[in-house]
Amino acid sequence: MLQKIKGLFIEEEGQGLSEYGLILAGIVVVAVSAVGILSGSLTGLFNDLKAKLDSAL
Repeated sequence: MLQKIKGLFIEEEGQGLSEYGLILAGIVVVAVSAVGILSGSLTGLFNDLKAKLDSAL
């Protein structure tokens, strides 16, 4: 039993997968932060675009 527990800490299988998971989590954090920061200006941009399209039609 103790050997199995030690084996879990020594074993390196799946290390690459967990590294990709951490990279993906970092990208998600950056993307969510960017959307949060830019949400005000994006809303204004889309409202201006909608107004121009409404006036053109």
